[in-house]
Amino acid sequence: MRIVITGGFGFLGQRVADSLLKRRALCGARIDRLVLTDRMVPTGASVADDPLVEVVRGDLRKCLDEIFAQPVDVLIHLAAAVSAECEADFDLGMSANLDTTRALLDAARAQTAAGGPTPRLVFSSGIAVYGSDAALPLPPVVSESTLPIPQSSYGTQKRICEQLIAEYTRRGFVDGRVARLVTVVVRAGAPNAAASGFLSGIIREPLAGLPATCPVNPDMGVALASPRRTVEGILRITETERGTGGLEGGLPVNFPALTVTVAEMLDTLRRVAGDAVADLVTVAPDPAVEAIVGSWPAVLDNARATTLGLRPDESFESIVRAYIEDHPEAIATKVFGRGE
Repeated sequence: MRIVITGGFGFLGQRVADSLLKRRALCGARIDRLVLTDRMVPTGASVADDPLVEVVRGDLRKCLDEIFAQPVDVLIHLAAAVSAECEADFDLGMSANLDTTRALLDAARAQTAAGGPTPRLVFSSGIAVYGSDAALPLPPVVSESTLPIPQSSYGTQKRICEQLIAEYTRRGFVDGRVARLVTVVVRAGAPNAAASGFLSGIIREPLAGLPATCPVNPDMGVALASPRRTVEGILRITETERGTGGLEGGLPVNFPALTVTVAEMLDTLRRVAGDAVADLVTVAPDPAVEAIVGSWPAVLDNARATTLGLRPDESFESIVRAYIEDHPEAIATKVFGRGE
């Protein structure tokens, strides 16, 4: 089996790759090749050293011939321009998210038409496809049957791609699965340009002994999932056979979410790491960020995800403690009474 992960050296891409390399199998078949494609390959990325891994570096649209030079059995499409980037640069978002996904779908379609395997394609969408319209406000609890009315360029681009994947699947060009991710926290590493990036930053930076800014009213509710739960969900939706266990029809799957307020997140940080750490966070609302993140649903109906065997995180404290366990190198020595 040959698997391709776009955005393979991004935050989620590397974690999905790590999980696959530990398993060495997917969908009951041995992995023969794991192709990681990305614009940038970080120095010292451990996944690149595995003999199963092939690295394709460069703009995704320009690399499609190389990617499809050999049959692709599974394609996990994680590469994307993120929310605030797309709002600041409309053309960038349309190119990176819509045009590139269309080109990827056409390359997969060409493989199927030539008699090759029909690729099993997993697309990372998100709850940014939802939004509240004056004529149709969001209901208190959102499910896959709720009409998506995105209120950002990023959400609009993701929604269009969802429809394209549904059509290419209906026509038999690909076997598509759409995973609507919720905000993933705590993300390790440097901040990115996502409007929701502060939800990781207000935990990650203080734990590293650095100041952080919260750009929204702390009363705002948000839907979250840990990296562990998110990777688990991506692989589960990849392996589930169409027509079974929550993949009946062409509906996307809303990933299960833990709903908390930003204030509850900050209270958890204070409880886990102490006052000195929590006091590194300053609340300074930014209307642009509040408009984007505030348009997303905070409470999701997890029934369809539950059918797939997925579940939300137990608590926000469990998310914070998992981050500390997974990234001890990112925790300041003075946190938890260590060092000065």
